[in-house]
Amino acid sequence: MPVKEKEKRKLSRGKKALCIVLALITALVCTDLIMAGYHSDPEDIITYESDNRYISTTGKPSISAHRSGGGIAPEESMVAFRNCIENKNFNVDIFEFDLHITKDGVLVLLHDDTLERTTDCEKVLGVKDARPEDYTYEELRALNIGAKFKNPEGEMPYADLHGDKVPDELKIVRLEQVLDYLEANGHFDYIIEIKNGGELGKQGVDILCEILKDRQLTDRVIFGTFKEEVSLYVDEAHPELARSATIKEVLEFYKCAMTNSDNYNPKYIALQIPYNMPIRLAANLATAKLINYAHSHGIAVQYWTINDEKDLAYLSSVKADCIMSDYPDRLYKIVAEQE
Repeated sequence: MPVKEKEKRKLSRGKKALCIVLALITALVCTDLIMAGYHSDPEDIITYESDNRYISTTGKPSISAHRSGGGIAPEESMVAFRNCIENKNFNVDIFEFDLHITKDGVLVLLHDDTLERTTDCEKVLGVKDARPEDYTYEELRALNIGAKFKNPEGEMPYADLHGDKVPDELKIVRLEQVLDYLEANGHFDYIIEIKNGGELGKQGVDILCEILKDRQLTDRVIFGTFKEEVSLYVDEAHPELARSATIKEVLEFYKCAMTNSDNYNPKYIALQIPYNMPIRLAANLATAKLINYAHSHGIAVQYWTINDEKDLAYLSSVKADCIMSDYPDRLYKIVAEQE
């Protein structure tokens, strides 16, 4: 066979192989996209009896103000908490918020590891990425936690408040103040996450448990953290504190649910999991199969951070036990309309 003919055949086979690979990749991508957009029929959700008080018995999700309703007021501030309590247009069942420990051992509400995104730390402290553990509680109280907040209209109503102009309700708040305010104004459950890892995270857990015990609130809290070592510490040192699954445990749950495994014995009482894109391209965590598997094993299914109205409506329809949203007003309206 002439050399040129052999080369042509090699090129032809190479093109065919490339086409097959591209077809397989396209098929996989299309499958992922289909699964990402897949919605279960609410009729496929099974009702199981359970001792887990966080599994909804009403068929409606608990409404959780994520970061105290950070989409409609400065997140994790007293302004946001008061808005949730005093606003007549919606109600909240569960408050979700995050904690960091300060230099002097105070638990304060803050989501990020630094103060840059939400406060005027660069102007006041002279440090752009100031970390809360490097400052005392009183030093942090000089900051305006609403300095970077944008309301739904795109306005920044608190941006010009600095120093003595910052009202108390826009200063960084300690855990005890928030709990005392909320308990004086209702009866709520709490999802509380400690953001510190390592020894600081463990110290934070010790302080948190002491505060909860003093207020007899331990049985109304689900503890969460992205730091596996802190979750393991809770199991060891504070087994009375209910917790959500770690990232590794969520992955294990997903594998067990997809295979309907009998070998599933969780140490947690709740899955706190996402549903947003692009995560759904990797795994759709809101199918009837997964929700039923969790409920059949006494595990509550709680979703974060859901702000899209279509996603809110879908998760509510498939009987999610709790939905955490930056816009609890939107969620409340959607749930009410589905009744």
